[in-house]
Parts: sequence; structure tokens; C-alpha cells
Amino acid sequence: MRRVIFNQKGGVGKSTITCNLAAISAVRGRRVLVLDLDPQGNSTRYLLGHTPENPTETLAGFFKEMLSFSFNTKGIVGYIHPTPFDGLFLMAAHPELEDQQVKLEARYKMFKLRDALLALEGYDEIYIDTPPALNFFTRSALIAANACLIPFDCDDFSRQALYALLANVQEIQQDHNDQLEIEGIIVNQFQSRARLPKALVEELIGEGLPILGTYLSPSIRIRESHQNAKPMIHFDPRHKLTGEFQALYDALGNPV
Repeated sequence: MRRVIFNQKGGVGKSTITCNLAAISAVRGRRVLVLDLDPQGNSTRYLLGHTPENPTETLAGFFKEMLSFSFNTKGIVGYIHPTPFDGLFLMAAHPELEDQQVKLEARYKMFKLRDALLALEGYDEIYIDTPPALNFFTRSALIAANACLIPFDCDDFSRQALYALLANVQEIQQDHNDQLEIEGIIVNQFQSRARLPKALVEELIGEGLPILGTYLSPSIRIRESHQNAKPMIHFDPRHKLTGEFQALYDALGNPV
């Protein structure tokens, strides 16, 4: 399974959801890889506690290989590194990714990530975190994935952006990746006692959108888990939000 977590709007929880689902999968005995395609590197810092200084050890190095001819290429395996968590591996982000976009797009490298992941062996699940924009990296991720998860943070601006996002995913499906399925929309920062979030979610369900049945609550503990560089299953296994992440993982049809 290759899952991309995608939303063109920033601050909706892409990195948080990516890392927590991946960590739960690894705790349950799966061998899991996270790719952090966002130059901001939030998933990288969440899993490692820092961003690697040397870009040649990160996805920036992987994409640089695509832009230059060499007999001494490392291939995708050479850019995968262990995290402090058993069974969980990472291809880290680096700020240099930002500067590579134009060159990669100009040289039509959009399918290279898909080809590399299809040839990669030894991982049960792959999670791809993406930048908050429809650019070379998000298109590459959507082409490489066979499932797409869309975080939604119960905001009217997010709702309007959601329709454009779904249209963009559909275009990728039709033009480049007929194996890609929208696995579901993840309701994040859901305040069960507030009227607006309930109304928004009910309206989206009424429109027939694939809203997943497990909603994620807001909690200061998630920020503390970021600060401590530990996904919730490791930081606070008994917390309500940890249980919600586990229920979400199960709702995706993953092995228990």
C-alpha cells in the first residue's frame, strides 16, 4: 500500500496524520516507510527530531540523481534511513527540495518516484507526506500512490478548497494514474460540542463525499508529541487521540 496524504491548504495536519498512522502500523509489526516531500520537513523533524544537514542523505539527494548522469548512483535504498522507532523508516526532506522543482518539472521527471517505489521491496506500507500546494512533488506523489487520504480541518475555507482538491486528484487519476483511489477524507480538529464543525461534516456527508467515520479531536498533547519528536502511540499510548488514530488506522482496512 502506497498512501499519499494530500491537501493544498497548509495547517490541516498532513504531517501529523502521516507520522501517526505510520507509527501505528510499525507498532503492529509492519515494516513502514515515510517519504517527506515537503521542503518544510515537518514529518522529518517529527520522526527524527531534526532535519539532516547533508542534503545528499535526503530526498534532495535522491532527486539530484535524476538531474545528473553518474555511474555511482545509490538508488532509492541509499536514501532510506531508520528512525528511533522499530519498523519505521524515513526518506527525509531537505530545504533544497524547493530549488529542485523547476529543473525536475522541466525535464519531465514526474514518473521517476513511482518507478522507484514500484521497484522497492521489503516494505508493507509506504506513506507520502506532501507540500501544501499542487506542484511537482505532490503530482509525483499522486502518480506514485495507489491511495489518497485528504485531511480536512472543519473550516469553511477548507471546504471550498476541498472541491478544487478533489478535481485535481480526479485529473491525476484520469491522465496519469488510474490505480489511484481516494481512500477517504479525514476530519481533523473536530470539536464535537461545537455546532459549525458538525454542520460542515454533515453537509459534506450529504453531498456524498467519502468522509471517514473516525474523527480526530484537538489536543495540546499532539503539540507536545511534536516537540518531543514522538508520535502519539509512543508519546502517550493511552490518550484519547491515540485511540482515535488507531481507530482511523483500522477503518482504512489495515491488519489489526
